[in-house]
Amino acid sequence: MDLTPGRQRLIFVVVAVVLVGFGIFLIKSRHSGGSSAATSPSASTPQASASTGGSAGSQAGGGPPSSVPAATPASTAGGAEIYQWLPFTAADLSAASQTTLTFAKDYSTWSYTESAANYAATMSTLVTPQELAVIKSGYSTSGVAAQRTADKQVSTGSGAIDSIRSFAAGPSITFVVTINQQITSTPPATTQPPNQYAITVASSGGAWQVNDIELSQLGNTGNT
Repeated sequence: MDLTPGRQRLIFVVVAVVLVGFGIFLIKSRHSGGSSAATSPSASTPQASASTGGSAGSQAGGGPPSSVPAATPASTAGGAEIYQWLPFTAADLSAASQTTLTFAKDYSTWSYTESAANYAATMSTLVTPQELAVIKSGYSTSGVAAQRTADKQVSTGSGAIDSIRSFAAGPSITFVVTINQQITSTPPATTQPPNQYAITVASSGGAWQVNDIELSQLGNTGNT
């Protein structure tokens, strides 16, 4: 029985998502195999992590982001590389993953002593100008900023890629990322579970940059 064009496209999309999921699995497997997994620190509330954001790697003393090994081109049983069906290469996936993890760390690492301009500047090469303006505005929101200063809050964060939610020609990739934060403050902060975000990165001029970040439950499917 011949498949209609619509069904053929549907089958292609399903197969492509499965294959690219396998590709990110290979990256995570190689990364976790090289070193023991770190214990997840406590996290902030969604308002603290999404609105205050945070870099200040030099202020908070966070270590360098974990490196992402180059993705190994995965092959099917017939020997065909999966990336021939995708709008990005294995090298693209590795670079996009690294950008995402570096951004997640900088976004969630900040100090009450840091201005919005300094906080945003540390992510200037990782984020598009439009999205950087949104992040900077969220960090400087009066109520959140006042509480951050009053409580002398300092956050050290990190991120872990859970999966790929979607991808598109361009190319762009939306990763589902769990961000952990350890916040010190006066008085001590309340421990909250980690927050999961949908982070979209797009390639422009050979470099990958974040052009959208939202809490994953908001249903973000990525900007193209």
